Amino acid sequence: MQNLKPILLVEDDHVDAMTVRRAFRDLSITNILIRSVNGEEALNYLSNEKSPKPFLILLDLNMPKMNGIEFLKIIKADDRLKKIPVVVLTTSQEKRDVVRSFDLGAAGYMVKPVDYARFVEIIDTVLLYWRTSELPKQDSPIADAEVQAAATR
Repeated sequence: MQNLKPILLVEDDHVDAMTVRRAFRDLSITNILIRSVNGEEALNYLSNEKSPKPFLILLDLNMPKMNGIEFLKIIKADDRLKKIPVVVLTTSQEKRDVVRSFDLGAAGYMVKPVDYARFVEIIDTVLLYWRTSELPKQDSPIADAEVQAAATR
């Protein structure tokens, strides 16, 4: 069940990460929030077989070492990880970032508002949607076969 799985936050800004944690607390979100400060660190976490896989990734775009676009390219090309929904949560309002994110398989794109109340609404909406969505199980041959069969119809 998604309510028990962790959420991976890929965010380099400490204030933004604290804002997400505060929003989780204010919304009584009980999922564990795992934070990586860049895409490289997030990939290391996801590659570790002992790490619980998240049911959702919240991804900033503008980060050092490996930015969000580079991270999306890698994760969506990896058969073991590509089914994890990635919602971009960024300050970038650049049209090319929106288009590129969706081209690479992002499930959503949210611009971080300055207003905290609005930020909480966005987090609540995103999490409500993904907590109630039916998602394929990770590494499920049945889910993969069903997707393949549906694609040929």
